[in-house]
Amino acid sequence: MHVVVNAATSVDGKLASRRRTQLKISGPEDFDRVDRVRAAADGVMVGVGTVLADDPRLALDVEDRRVERLKNGRPGNPARVVADSTARTPPDARILDDAATTYLLVSEAAPEERVEALRERGGVVVVAGDDRVDLPGAFERLESRGLDRLMVEGGGELIFSLFEADLVDELSVYVGSMVVGGRDAPTLADGEGFVEAFPRLTLEAVDRLDDGVVLSYTVE
Repeated sequence: MHVVVNAATSVDGKLASRRRTQLKISGPEDFDRVDRVRAAADGVMVGVGTVLADDPRLALDVEDRRVERLKNGRPGNPARVVADSTARTPPDARILDDAATTYLLVSEAAPEERVEALRERGGVVVVAGDDRVDLPGAFERLESRGLDRLMVEGGGELIFSLFEADLVDELSVYVGSMVVGGRDAPTLADGEGFVEAFPRLTLEAVDRLDDGVVLSYTVE
């Protein structure tokens, strides 16, 4: 599976403020770029923290892109994927509407009643791992279901876990012209952090959009 991480950060690397509510960092030009990246993917992934904070729908914004996907024999919207070790996704979350298939990646530790509630809402539950989601194992199962290209939109805990598991192929970061600050504000890659064997990236392109820049990397 080819994994593309896409995120928008402030100049100081923050995804949101310490309140962890959605923050408008980029503008219309970057929104359109993100929609194009989504349209090229088989699935769009977030962590459960993003679902709880923002209640995203993760569907395409431009109708012509949905139509083009349908013409090519693909679903109108890419599948949605949530990394959710203990099945905390609310059953009424927008990500569980009928716009696309939604995969919930959970661990064996997820309470059965929560898992069943997600299944009743139409979610496809993928169990991988004991106490937390085993991402490599879960990705193998997603790939067997036809997801060959996955776009990851955050948050920081999930992005760090993907780098830690050596699962990231590309990284695109929109850096907006603002400072957020705060030691408790989420960053691009949270988690425990690396102290050695730091992932190395190769800068492939720098593009100015809106009042910021998109940095495009491949992962070595």
